[in-house]
Amino acid sequence: MSGPGDVPPEILERLRPIGARLPEAYEEPAWIGVRWRIRSRTIAHVYTPDPDRSPAYARHLVDGEMPAVLTFRVPLDDLLGLIAGDFPYFKAPWGGDVACAVLGDHTDWSEIAELLTDSYCLMAPKFLIARL
Repeated sequence: MSGPGDVPPEILERLRPIGARLPEAYEEPAWIGVRWRIRSRTIAHVYTPDPDRSPAYARHLVDGEMPAVLTFRVPLDDLLGLIAGDFPYFKAPWGGDVACAVLGDHTDWSEIAELLTDSYCLMAPKFLIARL
């Protein structure tokens, strides 16, 4: 497992308050980067992928560098609309309802908060969703 050093600290500083307001969600180191979970289900995962190991990410280089990427669940009805505009969103190379966001100076953090709340609602028990 790696530590939060895989993700720029300014990205983690923006994501942590979002994850902290989701009932019973918790943050933990993942095999790469950091993830937020509810029980044993992953709500979101932020990391800096290696485009050599994961070629699906290579087209998302910014100034020759791989930016931090956030993966999260999206209701299937919303997925195509989210990724239709291309940058900064795209479909993850796995999972039917997993989207990715390229994070950086361009990021709309209010939109990210909404997307992570939606991801939480897909993964959390109904009684916890009612507490939002």
